[in-house]
Amino acid sequence: METVLSQKRKYRFFPQLQRTRFFVLAPLMFIVSHLSAMAGPTEQAQRMHDRLTGVPATSTTLEQMSNLIEQGETQEAAYLAMDNPAFYNVTLKNWITPWTNEEADVFAPLNDYTATVIGMARDDIDFRLILSGNILYVGDNTLDIPDYEVDNNAHYQALEDQEIDLSEALVATTQTAMTGLPDNATAGVLTTRAAAKSFFKDGTNRAMFRFTLINHLCTDLEGVKDTSRVPDRIRQDVSRSPGGDSRIFLNSCIGCHSGMDPLAQAFAYYEYDYDSDADPDGENGQLHYNLEGQIDPQTGSRVTAKHQINGNNFPYGFMIEDDKWDNYWRAGLNKNLGWDESLPGGGNGAKSMGQELAHSAQFSQCQVTKVFENVCLRSPQDSADWSQVDSMVVNFQGSGYQIKQVFADAANYCKGS
Repeated sequence: METVLSQKRKYRFFPQLQRTRFFVLAPLMFIVSHLSAMAGPTEQAQRMHDRLTGVPATSTTLEQMSNLIEQGETQEAAYLAMDNPAFYNVTLKNWITPWTNEEADVFAPLNDYTATVIGMARDDIDFRLILSGNILYVGDNTLDIPDYEVDNNAHYQALEDQEIDLSEALVATTQTAMTGLPDNATAGVLTTRAAAKSFFKDGTNRAMFRFTLINHLCTDLEGVKDTSRVPDRIRQDVSRSPGGDSRIFLNSCIGCHSGMDPLAQAFAYYEYDYDSDADPDGENGQLHYNLEGQIDPQTGSRVTAKHQINGNNFPYGFMIEDDKWDNYWRAGLNKNLGWDESLPGGGNGAKSMGQELAHSAQFSQCQVTKVFENVCLRSPQDSADWSQVDSMVVNFQGSGYQIKQVFADAANYCKGS
């Protein structure tokens, strides 16, 4: 087999071959590009269906979509494509699943986090509620699958193993009904079992906040770093002189922790309980929440022990005693994330903190950008693309934050013309 190196040597000693190759391929590339640019309604319909579902359209669906596009009803064509079960079982599942684990593994099993977002998308529920709603989607109780349990994923694994149509099988319920969490302790996907297993397991619960930023505001902590914020809520476990050098704290650590710690305090009463000896991966663990009156023996309050670990790193630092949170990023550099001025910017618990994040302009921009990349198979690249993203954000908001509207807009834009 001819290697790349041998090809390069051949073109070096026989440059006419390189020129011949160029003059043959260049016209072909122009023809392909020209045909793509001149795609008719049928080609546009096929591309739209492929991008939204990942599977070919039936001849009937393709004809219906083509007719709709020809009549200028492109939104209707996109929604027709999204009626295909593959939009839910494949496109949405693969889009959502990486948010459910630290590795961003698209091949992770179906779980309550993924299923809940899929169900909310199907039912056109305000997408902002994924961070604050008392909502959970489970398989219909008529299905031959294990019942939903708070300490395992067998229910959702069976839905996936049996390749059950999620566009039909998922049923909306509440976390209160299924898990016993009080309404004020529910926070959409943040309080699902899958999220707890990935982001509340061990650590200090800052992981839940960090990965919420990554997955739902499209930025990591470096992107919101602001050393001008007051550091009064930075916990005791953060050394003020890491490696014996206080400059590292003042120029780096403070930039993230001064804003993150007062927001992540909303998770003060949560824990992921599992047997670390018999079940080190926490496969049979469950979300735990300290109800009013429940006292952690190590903290003497409702605050879980993990929130006061390593207090000797800096004993004069902040000690968490409740779940009161405040958004220090409403001022300074991160004011440009577009916080909702109708909200107070502070409160108690994960529900109101999740609402604070989901009502930001950055949340909407993030969802739209992620959908654009998923459907168009590329990031926005030029002024036309970014203008389209801005238009999609407006449509997203105008639709009552229905995520299928965003998928339809992206499919229409990237269908060719």
